[in-house]
Amino acid sequence: MPHEERILVCKSIEDVHEAITTLAVRGAPAIGIAAAYGMLLGLEDGYSLKDELTKRAEYLVNARPTAVNLSWAVDRILKIIDTSGPGDILELLEREAVTIHEEDRVACGRIGEHGVSLIDHGMNILTHCNAGALAVSELGTALAPIYCAKERNLDIHVYVDETRPLLQGARLTMYELMRAGVDCTLLTDNMAAHLMSQGKIDLVLVGADRIAANGDAANKIGTLNLAVLCQYFDIPFYVACPTSTLDSDTATGADIVIEERAAQEVTQLGGVAIAPEGADVRNPAFDVTPASLITGIITEEEIMVVGSITS
Repeated sequence: MPHEERILVCKSIEDVHEAITTLAVRGAPAIGIAAAYGMLLGLEDGYSLKDELTKRAEYLVNARPTAVNLSWAVDRILKIIDTSGPGDILELLEREAVTIHEEDRVACGRIGEHGVSLIDHGMNILTHCNAGALAVSELGTALAPIYCAKERNLDIHVYVDETRPLLQGARLTMYELMRAGVDCTLLTDNMAAHLMSQGKIDLVLVGADRIAANGDAANKIGTLNLAVLCQYFDIPFYVACPTSTLDSDTATGADIVIEERAAQEVTQLGGVAIAPEGADVRNPAFDVTPASLITGIITEEEIMVVGSITS
């Protein structure tokens, strides 16, 4: 993407693991859905399903530790083993995976309906990374309100951060919005402050991979930059995600494990070296935005005023 669109068919749990680690499947909800189906690929009755599924769960969760939807989805599959009564257990497991998938479709639509209430005619909206249809099952999280606004013929404009180092904004979000006919403009990540200083950004909408109990939100690296800028320029900063991304077991953002990825993602661009060979590199895939910088969290249930998600 965006130059070629191909369908990747995963035929084994190893295929799913590789798809998640290489970001062929990315976006917290999409990762969870893929993992739920991946738990079942090649699964056969006739041995200890619980032991096998437990091994599979650990294998998949280790693929990407920050997105809570991954562990949430595999835990739901595991619970079927413990709670199911008489019947075809493989059929029950498959039904649960399908349910997880369908629930996400519904959640995306509802996030869009709640979030569009924040959007007025003529708004300029900034987004980061890709939280659209390519990150979920349908519509997206942060992009869902934008698509709803388009359906309602609201005259909006979207600024899209390119999102270094993997350019999900440039490659994926621009692809989605342009195909949907949404008026949009691509920015490098370090241009946002300039546009905000000129009064050209009215609202920032981003997704999330995990939200701690106190409202701290982990999202693609660079999100924290935007939240700090929004506070300075007095711009509303909203996070959109399904309730499956809310993690009441993680007290604060400081407890969220931040994935570190390969140095080549930073030292190369399109396979071409852009840094001296042997350069020391940090490549955290996510950062954590403190709850104090978040105006609200848009879920399928409501727009939450930031605070403890357990209250």
